[in-house]
Amino acid sequence: MHLDRIVLKSGRDQALRRFHPWVFSGAIARIEGEPLDGDLVEVTSKNQEFLGIGHFHQGSIAVRILSFQKANPNTLDFWVQKLQNALALRQAARLIGQNNTNCFRLAHGEGDGLPGLIIDVYGQTAVVQCHSIGMHRQRQLIAEALFELKNTAIQYVYDKSKETLPPQYAEEQQNTYLIGNGPSGPVTLVENGVKFLVDWETGQKTGFFLDQRDNRKLLQQYVPGKSVLNAFCYTGGFSAYALQAGAARVDSVDISGKAMELTLKNAEINQPYAGVHTAYTEDVLRFLKNEGPLYDVMVIDPPAYAKSLDKRHNAIQGYKRLNEAALRRLAPGGILFTFSCSQVVDRELFYHTIVSAAMELGRPASVLHHLTQGADHPVSLYHPEGSYLKGLVLFVE
Repeated sequence: MHLDRIVLKSGRDQALRRFHPWVFSGAIARIEGEPLDGDLVEVTSKNQEFLGIGHFHQGSIAVRILSFQKANPNTLDFWVQKLQNALALRQAARLIGQNNTNCFRLAHGEGDGLPGLIIDVYGQTAVVQCHSIGMHRQRQLIAEALFELKNTAIQYVYDKSKETLPPQYAEEQQNTYLIGNGPSGPVTLVENGVKFLVDWETGQKTGFFLDQRDNRKLLQQYVPGKSVLNAFCYTGGFSAYALQAGAARVDSVDISGKAMELTLKNAEINQPYAGVHTAYTEDVLRFLKNEGPLYDVMVIDPPAYAKSLDKRHNAIQGYKRLNEAALRRLAPGGILFTFSCSQVVDRELFYHTIVSAAMELGRPASVLHHLTQGADHPVSLYHPEGSYLKGLVLFVE
């Protein structure tokens, strides 16, 4: 297999030798050949020493490495091995074959050595989401490899990549089933014994936020007999868990009417529970600033406030305002679950932002838990940037 070659500058190969999967454009000495966006390329040191194979793309991150060994990503065997390795991690984390859970993330980008690729499994359907042209070009091989995996229930493979690909390339693509003619519309799934309707065709991302599984389960120990607010509820994940655990009242808030429709259905299919559920389709910050009851337990889980470093300062101010407003509506002795999924806001910065919000109101608070993404969203030791979800559980006096 002949590939165009990316030759790195002297001294700029150390990151790859430490198995970091990105080659930045500034590290490149020269390009041998004329690779197009999405082409496979070989990366070498200045002395022509092989360092890896990956997908090329014009931009800051010029190559995303698929293998640090000589391999052929244009073969089915390559993808079967990659995905079998990813499956083994989920089996070790006891996420496969559980009676009370039939949805999980099978491939999590760099965390599984598959930069640019997300695969979520919902029952019998694997939903593939490619974030790079190179990965999308290999979608059919990926789909066939999924069908070859052992110990899964996968019967259908759906490509949900149009929204996450570079715009010009995405214009010519359509979301569609790659294997089988799977279900259309919301499908009922189960996570930790809680039922959910998931619509991967029209929902955000791949249809559901699987990364919060463990945190939703943790919430249940704090809510029996309590009043609960789930802000930025999307399709009501935390709300359904709270109802199942015996919360006295659960209020769900999200600005999306479509998300709220699924929230109401998800609350309904988890009945009968004693708790009363009410849905509010409105802006969360406006809702929090309105006069209203105090809550015993609150979940604040906003979308990413910053996707680039130049937006980080504004994001921090946004998180501070949001959490100040939340703390004003939290009852004394209340519990706050607060999150950030902004990758450019690291754990320490988020922590200090919440400290600042609590100080502004003069409310004593203690940290009960530091939270992160679930085990099926692994972080490579060599790619700490993959740790994006951070959260705190606070007891607030």
